[in-house]
Amino acid sequence: MEKNALSIILCIAFCLNLAAQSQDKALDSLYYSLPESMVTGERPIVKADKGKLVYDLPHIIRNLPVDNAYDAIKELPGVIENDGSFSLAGKGAKVVIDGKVTNMTQEQLNTLLKSIPSSSIANAEVMYSAPARYQVRGAMINITLKKAEPGIAPVQGEAGVKWQYKERHSFEERASVIFTKGKFSGDVLYSHNHGKTFSEDGSESHHTLNDGSSHKIINSSVSEGKGFTHNWRAGADCNIAENHSISGVYTGAYSEKQAATSTAGTYNAISGHFSINEMHNMRIDYNAPFGLSAGAEMTFYRKPVVQSLSNTDGSGTLTANDNQSIIRWKAFLSQEHNTKNGWGINYGIIFNASTDDSWQKYSGTGALPDDMASLQKESILNIYAGFSKSFNNQLMLDVSLAGERYRSTIWKKWDIYPNAVLVYAPANGHLFQFSLSSNRNYPEYWAVKNATGIISGGYSEIIGNPDLAPSDTWQTQFVYLFKNKYMLAAWFSHTRDYFVQTQYLAPDRLKSIIKFVNFDYQQQAGIQVNIPFKIGKWLDSRLTLTGLYQHEKDSDFYDISFDRHKVYAVVHLNNNITISRKPNLLLNVQGSYHSAAIQGIYDLPQGGNLDLHLTWRFNQDRASLTAGCHDVFKTASISPLMNYGNQIVYNRYPSYRSFNVTFSYRFGGYKEKQRKAVDTSRFR
Repeated sequence: MEKNALSIILCIAFCLNLAAQSQDKALDSLYYSLPESMVTGERPIVKADKGKLVYDLPHIIRNLPVDNAYDAIKELPGVIENDGSFSLAGKGAKVVIDGKVTNMTQEQLNTLLKSIPSSSIANAEVMYSAPARYQVRGAMINITLKKAEPGIAPVQGEAGVKWQYKERHSFEERASVIFTKGKFSGDVLYSHNHGKTFSEDGSESHHTLNDGSSHKIINSSVSEGKGFTHNWRAGADCNIAENHSISGVYTGAYSEKQAATSTAGTYNAISGHFSINEMHNMRIDYNAPFGLSAGAEMTFYRKPVVQSLSNTDGSGTLTANDNQSIIRWKAFLSQEHNTKNGWGINYGIIFNASTDDSWQKYSGTGALPDDMASLQKESILNIYAGFSKSFNNQLMLDVSLAGERYRSTIWKKWDIYPNAVLVYAPANGHLFQFSLSSNRNYPEYWAVKNATGIISGGYSEIIGNPDLAPSDTWQTQFVYLFKNKYMLAAWFSHTRDYFVQTQYLAPDRLKSIIKFVNFDYQQQAGIQVNIPFKIGKWLDSRLTLTGLYQHEKDSDFYDISFDRHKVYAVVHLNNNITISRKPNLLLNVQGSYHSAAIQGIYDLPQGGNLDLHLTWRFNQDRASLTAGCHDVFKTASISPLMNYGNQIVYNRYPSYRSFNVTFSYRFGGYKEKQRKAVDTSRFR
């Protein structure tokens, strides 16, 4: 099957290239009229506009092996991609499409971005501190897509296939179609991912109990799995008049995954896992020509899971059945005004409500965890107002204030979140930006359930924390842009009630507890330098150097306390090499390194990785074939160590080298229209 898939990809690519050769010969005559010597220069790739940095992303990636929006975002100066997430100034950055919040889990968002062709991007807006009117607090990356142009075919689309090998084979097929007629337009997106998975891990714990006894627990696990995922979206727009539109969209997803895990060592067991993930979303938006925007959204989500565990020594068996079922509503109303003297005024209200009906039941022999049934209702009311003003095209100020009421079964509180951005551009190519932002981060719904999951042959338990509190972050940033390409950024952040999943060896029983807990706070100070450089027309590189100071404190971490800090560094080098322009062959070589760091009482060792991707573009760049290798030297994963007080654990997580081949083809002058996504960021 794998060989057939690769053969099909290569055959399609070869046929399309032959079909394009006659077109290429006709185009050759266009080059004869060019002069023998030409003067070239670099045009600015970034400009400041109302508190944001607007990058000419198509210009940045025009000669790079980039064929989708996800890879294009990685090319933005100052943006770091790590394990499927983006960060700016040391903190996570929210990706937004056309100024509309993309409410998805990180995995779903990445899948969506990878389905958007890079050719459909108009520009990228980077905000280290997003104003309240964007319905995002903290850093934001807004990808603006090109609009439909006269003369484009009424039906356009793109199709693609991908093969990947990471110890096991997996595949992806995707297709997108957009159609326009007069004031109406619609689009349909579908993708199918399927294949097998393989993973292994191990740990060695020195477990001390209250009676003074010490136990050495050594386990290793191997997991084999398979599954499939269907994603689909369908939407329609009606442009009633200029700046006057109404749109609706339906989004759905369905997946099934199963895995079998064998654990050997101190604990010997065989476990199974089967899960279904289903989501349906409906949303409608309305934009009026006088600056009014309104919308409503409904999401239904469910995830039933069956887990089984059988100790091979006959000491016990258990089966866990659980289900998470969530209905979530959202409605918003916002208004913007632009006065004659240049002031911008904005205000609005956003309301979210959700009902989470979840349960878990255990059966089997021996000691079993308690069953759980939880019906939780939650609401978030956000009211904001702000203003902006530009002074002599050199000084710009954007200020907003949001009041938020959060109510749940446990928490009821009001909070105020100010945001301010000051931009000063003394001369062309020079820009100074200072910002102050505040943000709240909510835990996943399942993390606050009194539920228990069994792993590592029964030695480790994943336990929910009903008392887990949301975290609040205050951050200041300073950015200096020199010659529109060299960037220096510095920041400091303080996060109260910072939460993270940690491991703890229980003193009263031989169990390793894995649980989300709140720290007193986390503080981080950092400085980052971004240096792009070129060598001729064949090498385009970017070096990013980041230095960080991290401080974490918790005065009641179970029965111990800690107050730890660490200085560490991150280096990232991205090289784009033009091997040939005819044929169009591009090689991307990027590597990263990070020194040792900390997380709670964990010590995180140094690590790094090297990735290679070779892209062949043909048929007037409508078709592309990319072959890549991720983590060439198998060094990306790290094995955390915990050696603090009587907490001694050595974890082992191997790295895997993966290979992939991707083929995509655009037809009909394709410009994919992006849809607003679904808020599943706190589902599991």
